[in-house]
This record gives sequence, structure tokens and C-alpha cells, in this order.
Amino acid sequence: MTASDVPLVTSTSGPGTTDPAAMLAVALDEARAGLAEGGIPIGAALFGADGILLGRGHNRRVQDDDPSMHAETAAFRNAGRQRSYRGTTMVTTLSPCWYCSGLVRQFGISNVVVGEARTFSGGHEWLAEFGVRVLLLDDEDCVQLLGGYIAAHPDVWNEDIGED
Repeated sequence: MTASDVPLVTSTSGPGTTDPAAMLAVALDEARAGLAEGGIPIGAALFGADGILLGRGHNRRVQDDDPSMHAETAAFRNAGRQRSYRGTTMVTTLSPCWYCSGLVRQFGISNVVVGEARTFSGGHEWLAEFGVRVLLLDDEDCVQLLGGYIAAHPDVWNEDIGED
């Protein structure tokens, strides 16, 4: 059994959601908010084991002139300090880069839901190799949103992914 064969969230109690599509909708809302602010449209959300939304955020590299403000980082920071991240789920519209994949590993986030990895394939397979449960949704809305941005702003995108 591979990490991606294991159920994403084992607890379904509480008022939160454990539906990956519903969780992705939160991250997509964040990506759209980032685009509306003139930024790169990547969004993320961190959910507790019970499906309760802990934090959400979007890439703010352009808006804040801060190269470390990726969507996953923003969601993580907005979640505030947690005693443990075991059982939590990071949901992101795009495969997490190595920086954000490191955050998932460092803090023991158990699950990652990825909207798409066609535009950019980061560290989601690496995370799965280390036991993180990864679900790749291959969501067309995620592909279209970021693809349109990249077509209009290739220079900003290349800077974001460290390409010259």
C-alpha cells in the first residue's frame, strides 16, 4: 500500500469538512484573492484532523515583496501555533515547491491535497515517499487559473520558481 492509497483524513467528526474537493475550494478562493491583488494565483489552506479550517492564505511574494511568502507558508502562519500538526491536511492549488514541502516535513503535517501538478511538479512525490498521504486532484480550474497567469506574466512566474 502506498501513501496515496491511505484515506486522507480518518476522522469525520466535528463541523469541518474532510471532502478534498470542498477543502480545495477554500484554497482556490485564496488563489483568486491573490490574483485580484495582482499576485501569483496560488492558494492554500490548513485543516485540522477533524476537518476544521485552521488557516488559509495565498502567495504574497509580489504584494509583500517577500520571496518567502508562499501560499502554504501563509496558510501555516495564519493557522497560528498548534500543539501538534499530526493528522492535519495542507491543501494547495499547486504541487508544493521544495521550500513548502520542507515545511510539511518539518512540522509533521500528515496529509497534502494538491490541486494540480501539470503546471509545476514540486515535492509532492517526495513527501509521499516519506509517508505523507498525498492526493493529487488534477483540477482543471487550478490549471486554468495559474496557466493564464503564467501566459500573461512569465517573468514573474520564472522568478517564483527560481528559473532564469
